[in-house]
Amino acid sequence: MSVLAATASAVDALVSDLASEHPHIEVRPSSGATVDYLDDAATRLAPRPSHAPFGPTVALPTTTEQVQQLVRKAARRGVAVVPRGAGSGLSGGASATADQLVISTERLTRIIEVSPLDEVAVVEPGVLNSELNAHLAPLGLFYAPDPASWQISSIGGNIATNAGGLRCAKYGVTRESVLALDVVLADGSLISIGHRSIKGVTGLDLVSLFVGSEGILGIVVGATVRLRPIPVARRTVTAFFDTTAAGAAALAAITASRVRPSIVEFFDQPTLDNIDQYNDAGLRARGGSLLLIELDGFGIDEQFTELHDALKAVGGRVQAETDAAGHALWELRRSGRGFDANTWFAGGDLAVPKSRIPEVYAHFSEIEARFGVEVSAVAHAGDGNLHPIITLPIPAGADAATPPTTLHDAADELVRYALSLGGTVSGEHGIGTVKRDLAAIELSARTRAAQHALKAALDPTGLFNPGKAI
Repeated sequence: MSVLAATASAVDALVSDLASEHPHIEVRPSSGATVDYLDDAATRLAPRPSHAPFGPTVALPTTTEQVQQLVRKAARRGVAVVPRGAGSGLSGGASATADQLVISTERLTRIIEVSPLDEVAVVEPGVLNSELNAHLAPLGLFYAPDPASWQISSIGGNIATNAGGLRCAKYGVTRESVLALDVVLADGSLISIGHRSIKGVTGLDLVSLFVGSEGILGIVVGATVRLRPIPVARRTVTAFFDTTAAGAAALAAITASRVRPSIVEFFDQPTLDNIDQYNDAGLRARGGSLLLIELDGFGIDEQFTELHDALKAVGGRVQAETDAAGHALWELRRSGRGFDANTWFAGGDLAVPKSRIPEVYAHFSEIEARFGVEVSAVAHAGDGNLHPIITLPIPAGADAATPPTTLHDAADELVRYALSLGGTVSGEHGIGTVKRDLAAIELSARTRAAQHALKAALDPTGLFNPGKAI
């Protein structure tokens, strides 16, 4: 498979083509004004060169037909295409260079249809997760996937990374909520894959192939997504424990019960300390670790009673929170952690079978002793997905923009440990550019070859998002 490597003249020729043949499409040529399109949320913190950088050429289509026209013109000129949603991704999957064309879906924002009786919605990729749910609420419906960035992340980006979020414990990740897709391929053709019906087994499951493909196979321009009724009741429950180990071990009691919460989040002691430092939340006064749980649906009092008894039996101090207190706690979960400007840090996203979560937390001390760092994590504990943070104080006089290799060595070693437990290098953030080396450890050579063969079959010239995901 060839990979496109455009020259500046090829990009200039593409911009000229678009201006003369498709003047109705807004195109912003490479300049300092497009620099924000160089990165996504994962790579935006990387230090930029001291001179003013130039961003990529950016196209802002408003229709599917315009996306097709852009893809055809880029292919003709040999200019690689980087599909981009809201730029909130955490794997470098939407990062671009000045010699590439970014096709942004931020103006493809129509909610085309909502069918309450079919429990589906048809949307364009630029619709924000929060906007869709605001539209659905008066109809008594909701779209279940809810990544932490739900207020700013787009449905197209969620599909590209198979985004997860808090409610995955009960409702699954994005893949479980996508029924059909409209996709522009590398030759500019448009295909519709999947089914509007809940069931459908005709042909290969191409929807599952494209969900999580990070824009390397095609550009999603439409999605039929599954909706669910808003639960008749929701209740936030807290269970505080004396130590991180005790809280992690208590997760087994939830699994052993008959209760299936919609959300199960776990905070270790350092995370509680951090949240208190930046928010004065008073969480550490209540314990050394926290299980933050949401119950929903019918029989919520019965659910709470059984959960209360199960967690109390393993040492939990269990409480049903008021609506106001629950709202505050969920906001702290989404945005309560802070980062010291005098500290280097590396974020993470890994997943293990949920029965192995206690072993991961127990391994933090070994990582700390070996690399001289500090490790903490908050976890989507209902499905085994952890988000560790590894930190190291910046010594006086050190270059803050150049963290030592030990920081990332520690992060990589933690991922390798997760793999030894039957886990994965990424539970929901994707691979992008950030985790390609780690993905190569997880996947066999034959598996990687099969993935590259699929890419070559759909995109033989390497038009879409080169250097990402595989």
